[in-house]
Amino acid sequence: MRLSLPFANGLAGAVLAVGVMAASLFMAVPASAGVTPVSIRSSAESGLALRGQLYRPAGSRPAPAVILMHGCGGWQPSVLRGLDAYAKFLVGEGFVVLNLDSFGPRGNAGGTVCQSLNRLSAARRYRTNDAYDAMHFLKSQSYVDSDSIFLIGQSNGGSVAMIAATQKGQARHARNETGFRGVVALYPWCGATGSRRPSLSAPLLILGGALDDWVPAKDCQNFNAQGRNLRVKVFPNAAHSFDIPVPVHRYLGKLVGYNPSAAQSARSEIIRFFRAQM
Repeated sequence: MRLSLPFANGLAGAVLAVGVMAASLFMAVPASAGVTPVSIRSSAESGLALRGQLYRPAGSRPAPAVILMHGCGGWQPSVLRGLDAYAKFLVGEGFVVLNLDSFGPRGNAGGTVCQSLNRLSAARRYRTNDAYDAMHFLKSQSYVDSDSIFLIGQSNGGSVAMIAATQKGQARHARNETGFRGVVALYPWCGATGSRRPSLSAPLLILGGALDDWVPAKDCQNFNAQGRNLRVKVFPNAAHSFDIPVPVHRYLGKLVGYNPSAAQSARSEIIRFFRAQM
């Protein structure tokens, strides 16, 4: 389903009721061609199997890979549409892509994590392990260049990505994997690292929106990272979840929704960032 966004009357005219968003979120999502379901065993929780969607480019040579991590809403249909768009774009650029579901296997889907600070905090902890479990899975595949694995996270997943990019995040993982080749955090909570001077084990790109009143992007602009390169870019007129195809509206009192210009620019920024690391 393609959504027609009412941007002609300015941002204020685009703010819609939460009920409109709810209706769009729970519409059926068509299956994408060429996507393989995968199961990934959790290293931190016995008996837990994470699920993922695996996308592969054509060709037989080992390719660089990207892990996608959703936000606090989990794999809701509109989120999946946005992640599917990222995956297809990245596959077209020659990357293997693993879209990872942290919440469904834990019974935390449907946006319940968004409504609790305690659940958001817990998710950042266990999802850091999830990110490295996904990395371990990709490293074991013959079609993946094991030295070129990247991570992209949205919102809560972006906060997880920031933690995974730090020395502290790397040290917490049970398998003690080497770090990611590069990490992208989309509209994250920049307090997630616990420091304004984080020590990075991987280059980090933070992309936010100037109108984000959930996790303000200006908080990320105050960082002074150590160890590896950090870049922060803020898109004007973009709110939280600017790359998810839902109309701009208020969710839990915060402005969220699609901005086509920011979404397109984010893709360009991401691929330039990845290429620079390679």
